[in-house]
Amino acid sequence: MNIEDLSKELSSVVIQNETELEQFRIRFLGSKNILKDLYAALKDIPNDQKRAYGQQVNELKQKAEDIYASAKAAFSVSQNQSQKEDLTKPATDPNVGSHHPLSLIRREIVEIFNRIGFVVSEGPEIEDDWHNFSALNFPPEHPARDMQDTFFIEKGEQEWALRTHTSSVQVRVMEQEKPPIRTISPGRVYRNEAISARAHCFFHQVEGLYIDQNVSFADLKQTLLFFAQELFGEQTKIRLRPSYFPFTEPSAEVDVSCSLCAGKGCNVCKYTGWLEIMGCGMVDPNVLDACGIDSKTYSGFAFGMGVERIAQLKYRVTDLRLYSENDIRFLKQFTPGVS
Repeated sequence: MNIEDLSKELSSVVIQNETELEQFRIRFLGSKNILKDLYAALKDIPNDQKRAYGQQVNELKQKAEDIYASAKAAFSVSQNQSQKEDLTKPATDPNVGSHHPLSLIRREIVEIFNRIGFVVSEGPEIEDDWHNFSALNFPPEHPARDMQDTFFIEKGEQEWALRTHTSSVQVRVMEQEKPPIRTISPGRVYRNEAISARAHCFFHQVEGLYIDQNVSFADLKQTLLFFAQELFGEQTKIRLRPSYFPFTEPSAEVDVSCSLCAGKGCNVCKYTGWLEIMGCGMVDPNVLDACGIDSKTYSGFAFGMGVERIAQLKYRVTDLRLYSENDIRFLKQFTPGVS
């Protein structure tokens, strides 16, 4: 095939797909392309015509390269456009993080008590002896101090400790505010206990305090019944068993009817139909007087619950260590919308 015929072929070529593009490359630009025959024929061309002949062959090759490059670029653009995301498609759901189960329970507890006028109070986790013990009717050397294994801290001459309960926050509130007082104190507390599935050296509490004139044990019971039914369901019942706490008198342990078996008895409630959730009682007059509140004019009640215990009942978590091990598989179970 001569130069003129190949030039006409290049002028009329139409490349419609990548297969035809590859065929074009092999014919005109491959290792055995048709233009090589024209270059090989150069030796037979008269000397006075070689320059013009060679220039025509080079122009032919350049034309073939331009056609190939243009078609290849067009196919590349088309392919990229086909691979682009369709912006009209609905967005996929993003990966949503999880709230810690203890945060979920704490928030729910706080919201319930907020609805009946309790406000949140917070205080330091490192406490002095007065706020952690003495003001709460724990006299020095009193056996009641042995009820809680305490982490003590060396800090000057005064005795300091990691708080063993959030009752220390209640003391600060009573010292700073005048009745009526209605507050809850959520926070982390510490006790020197061996870590196991049922115990930990730190855990979380929510304690409540209500002080006003003519506050009775009946007010305490009704408040706790409202809380239990809001948290576990309106069919929930409560019972109060006599107990002892240095800072309340009388004192009681609070049980709720087991929501899993409707009080009939199961392995969770140990076939009693009841689950213990907190301690409570009427604030001891000695505590009121120690905090500057006249115990002859005012009375009040207090209660305290472990957040881990409530979470255990709500989510059926049997090992307390899971709450602090940061296992992503455990935490993902509390992602919104995941059951």
